[in-house]
Amino acid sequence: MAKYGTVIWVMILAAFAAFLILPSTHNLFVSATSSHPYIMGFIKFAILSTMGEFLATRIVLKRWQMVPGMLPKMFIWGVLGVLIVMMFSVYADGVSGAINKGLLWTGGVDGGFTAKLFKALYISAIMNLTFAPAFMAAHRITDTWIDARYSVNQKGDPGKGISFSQAISVIDWSGFFKFVVGKTIPLFWIPAHTITFLLPDTYKVIFAASLSIVLGLILSFAKMRTD
Repeated sequence: MAKYGTVIWVMILAAFAAFLILPSTHNLFVSATSSHPYIMGFIKFAILSTMGEFLATRIVLKRWQMVPGMLPKMFIWGVLGVLIVMMFSVYADGVSGAINKGLLWTGGVDGGFTAKLFKALYISAIMNLTFAPAFMAAHRITDTWIDARYSVNQKGDPGKGISFSQAISVIDWSGFFKFVVGKTIPLFWIPAHTITFLLPDTYKVIFAASLSIVLGLILSFAKMRTD
């Protein structure tokens, strides 16, 4: 893994990018995402967010190595991906309803770029300031619990694991809120998702998929820097 990690990581990313770019597979991807949003959300986040975890490990430890508990972590990412797919729709429709009732100001010009920009910003800001912290906290708890279960000690023996309540108690919540919530949400996620909701549906899917890598990278990097 350490020797060929960069080659493997880049090849997987290149294969995914090619799948999105080539017309035949691109149309298949968009069609599958429209027809089976939850299944595709599970697959995208399971693969791409895990790639982000590997990259975070490489950056922090200066070498490639296997992520402890990779398969259960991929499953958790997949489940979180399903929730994100649902929340994208819930918040987008909710903001649209509030705008139609005159509860949110969009610049006074219906259908113009200003109105679209305000709508995208509202969706992104409300989603990232309400759902995102709970979502990221849930990931931190499950990630800590899996790490304890699948880590090995200095003798090479597997870890004994901890309960969820113990996982919650050992987390550096101060660092989590200062970095993940206090910095990445206002400085990255709100602007990034504003762009997402400005894009046409076809490109929105691709852009959101690419952000999965960044999500895995940020959450894993934040955890390792506070451990």
